[in-house]
Amino acid sequence: MISDAQAPLIETEKLSQLRTQLQGRLDTGPVLRKLYSTDASEYQELPLAVAFPETEADIATLIRFAGENGLSLIPRAAGTSLAGQVVGNGIVVDAGKHFGQILSLDADKGIVRVQPGVVRNELNHYLLPHGLLFGPETSTANRAMIGGMVGNNSCGSNSLMYASTREHLISTRGFLSDGSEVTFKALTPDEFTAKCEGETLEAAIYRKCRELLGDAANRALITEKFPKRSIPRRNTGYALDLLMDAEVFDPASDKPFNLCKLIAGSEGTLFFGVEFELLCDPLPPKHSALLCAHFENVDQALRSVLPALAYKPSGVELLDRYILEATKRNREQLKNRFFVEGDPGAILVVDIRRDDAEEVDAVIAKVAADIQAAGYGYAFPVLKGEDEAKVWELRRAGQGLVSNIPGDAKPREVCEDTAVDVAELADYIAEFDTMMREKHGKDCVYYAHAGSGELHTRPLFNLKTEEGLKTFRGVAEDVAALVKKYNGSLSGEHGDGRLRGEFIPFMVGEECFALMRAVKEVFDPKHLFNPGKIIDCAPMDTSLRYGPDKPNPEYPTIFDFSDSKGVLRAAENCNGSGDCRKGHLAGGTMCPSYMASRNEKETTRARANILRHALTNPKDPKNPFNNDEIKEVLDLCLSCKGCKSECPSNVDIAKLKAEFLQHYYDANGVPLRSRMIANFALSSRMVSTIPWFWNALFGTEWSRRILNRMVGFHPDRTIPMLHSTTVAKWHRKKEAAPAQRKVYLFCDEFTNYNDVPLGQKTIGLLERLGYEVIIPEHLESARTWLSKGLIRKAKEIANENVRRLAPLISEEAPLVGIEPSAILGFRDEYIDLAEGELKEQARDLSKHCLMLDEFIIREFDAGHIRSDQFEAREQLIKLHGHCFQKSLASVVPTVRALQIPEGYKVHMIPSGCCGMAGSFGYEKEHYELSMKVGELVLFPTVRQQPADVIIAAPGTSCRHQIHDGTGRTAKHPAEILFEALKQ
Repeated sequence: MISDAQAPLIETEKLSQLRTQLQGRLDTGPVLRKLYSTDASEYQELPLAVAFPETEADIATLIRFAGENGLSLIPRAAGTSLAGQVVGNGIVVDAGKHFGQILSLDADKGIVRVQPGVVRNELNHYLLPHGLLFGPETSTANRAMIGGMVGNNSCGSNSLMYASTREHLISTRGFLSDGSEVTFKALTPDEFTAKCEGETLEAAIYRKCRELLGDAANRALITEKFPKRSIPRRNTGYALDLLMDAEVFDPASDKPFNLCKLIAGSEGTLFFGVEFELLCDPLPPKHSALLCAHFENVDQALRSVLPALAYKPSGVELLDRYILEATKRNREQLKNRFFVEGDPGAILVVDIRRDDAEEVDAVIAKVAADIQAAGYGYAFPVLKGEDEAKVWELRRAGQGLVSNIPGDAKPREVCEDTAVDVAELADYIAEFDTMMREKHGKDCVYYAHAGSGELHTRPLFNLKTEEGLKTFRGVAEDVAALVKKYNGSLSGEHGDGRLRGEFIPFMVGEECFALMRAVKEVFDPKHLFNPGKIIDCAPMDTSLRYGPDKPNPEYPTIFDFSDSKGVLRAAENCNGSGDCRKGHLAGGTMCPSYMASRNEKETTRARANILRHALTNPKDPKNPFNNDEIKEVLDLCLSCKGCKSECPSNVDIAKLKAEFLQHYYDANGVPLRSRMIANFALSSRMVSTIPWFWNALFGTEWSRRILNRMVGFHPDRTIPMLHSTTVAKWHRKKEAAPAQRKVYLFCDEFTNYNDVPLGQKTIGLLERLGYEVIIPEHLESARTWLSKGLIRKAKEIANENVRRLAPLISEEAPLVGIEPSAILGFRDEYIDLAEGELKEQARDLSKHCLMLDEFIIREFDAGHIRSDQFEAREQLIKLHGHCFQKSLASVVPTVRALQIPEGYKVHMIPSGCCGMAGSFGYEKEHYELSMKVGELVLFPTVRQQPADVIIAAPGTSCRHQIHDGTGRTAKHPAEILFEALKQ
């Protein structure tokens, strides 16, 4: 393959010519190459280029080009591989960008045809109305693409019911290494013989299969050396053991010959698939329940697997103490661990599904009784309905959760995919655990598919040290030997890739490996397709992201990054799992710009990656943030905070972006528009004295469009009007209402100047509910300064607000906010900006800073607010929650508060970010993306609502976006409750 020294020559002479031959895009710039140099594994290697083919002709062209120039192609879909399957130095071919169509469905036969970029869960969304689903469910199912699932032969937590992708692949069409098109499907003996005739590459492949597998001695060797047939999850090398079962080689067999058995799990090393025909499954039984059996340790849990399997569960999954502990550190998953009793060493989740609800209950009871009879388990909670989804969400988050450990020692993928016969699993893990503790001094994380004989086991390694790297390899070698002792599979579902490929000859023996090599040679004699995977693999401890020979600098910052042990490690917390690549149908907020664009460059992962690259190899050592590559990748981050809660590793890109911008401005100056937006409070205070002038300018379309262009806003974006007074002035002049209880109101700058009627109604609501409303002396919220990255000024404001408010605010007299982005700053950025003794005060203050709906529900639960204070009538409300609210707090209090009036019903709009994100949606270069984000879910849902349905949105930006995108007026919950008060 090409060397680094040759790359510039090929770039100048050939790649520019290749661009002209493609309908899609070929990118050779440094940014995308860096972003595509990693996946979800430990590996990193800079590719020569990244291609985004739009047509099948593009793929054929890429194959021919690679063959003519001695290059390689690395097929890539979502890039969630854990073993480095899509990392290489050739041309990465992103088949997920444009090849994402569902081509056809035969519902009667249960067969669907799809392209490689179709997301697994989105396929099931399409199949659901037809009573079908594609069963294999990886933990990455909301972003994993079918092409990657075929390449890795993915399965998942429900493989006891649905097996793996291989069992669902009926046929596949694509291109061989000579550029010829081919379809692989089931063949009768006569059809197989016919395929062997001719001089094509396809014919040569079939002849080689006949030569290798028609030999009885080879079949006997494969039977002896390959992993046990009793292990359903076995992805070691090429699946010759399954291919040889066909009737063309064994007359006693009734199985047709189908090269799909080989293609599934081949990791893109043999063939470039563009179309996959999949067998669908019927929907599962409609009644289900989860038995979440609690154990003192992992061994007890594993010895309870066989009793559970006797009742034919859909899945048996294990969560160990480390996973459960990690859920306490994650805002999102903390809510999902409600069922955990005490401090278990492990929980075994047994999924029982039946057509009859009573049968589900009876089976659950029998499973629990059998486990208890064996002397295991101390708690056996049973979960049903929506609670089941919470358990599975917690389980799926395990990979990212266990990586979210401060410091350089992280749970690493090295031995996390081994599979043995389920009857031997407990003994294997006991031996594994003893070896890890006594020889290597490692404690392990255990989770995943106990019912299939596979556990994901992740020891902690510091790959930045020589000792850590040495142990990393030593563990890999010892685990391979232990797995071979049990005649197991080194890979159960995640594939060999760069991580395990080196050990395939050891696992199956040199003779069997020679058969695999012969397969690769006939399919791909020039090693064009994903070289270095399965065959001719480099040592597993090379081309790593981290190593003792790589720089590990640290830099002073304005935000406090001590929780992650520095800004670099804050970026390194991203493990590449790609949770940020989920689409809008998956729900949640992260990541709105990716949901709208479907570009890897717009993911949270990409932003963390580019920061990691730039900070470890700074172009400007004095200011590593002075880097236009970082600016380019962070540009479309809406700072929605979705990643802070939804990313399993809690990578807070909004915080990292703000830190970056301040240092970038230090080197390059602050743009006028950014300075203007940051000074919103000051400019609003000035023009509030002449509101009629402001309203005349921005309330007239032609003048607004001109002025918008002048300041860099999009001409179509409307501008909020001003009022004849401000909330603060109005409140000072009005007569205070007598009350027994008091509450402090944070009069944020957006409400004070633009949403004056809302502020007035909020105060009126609280007073009529029996509260004295006090607006304390405070500065603006600093939200505009934070949003534009001017965090030195934000730090001054934050510290002064803490200094002023901390002595006043308490549990009995909390600080209540109207605008979520303003009040929630006290619970987020203020803590990381506070200095010295103010930091502890900021932490204490944050506990008593509440959104209005949080306060109302607190008081309602305490009996201080009653439903009979409101009119009773039927009213439907559609609620869109603010991004910060979803990330840093909860939408539940808003729903509950709006349902205090009798007859009021609230339906959550399943939207993520509205797309406005403060000033982001105003800016001319961001307007189009802003509206695309709104069109994903929010705008269509709002447009569908009858006029008598109230649209609710706590965020001022959200209400503005709804107005500009749909013409509807959305109300703050305070307005809705005020208007519902009894007169």
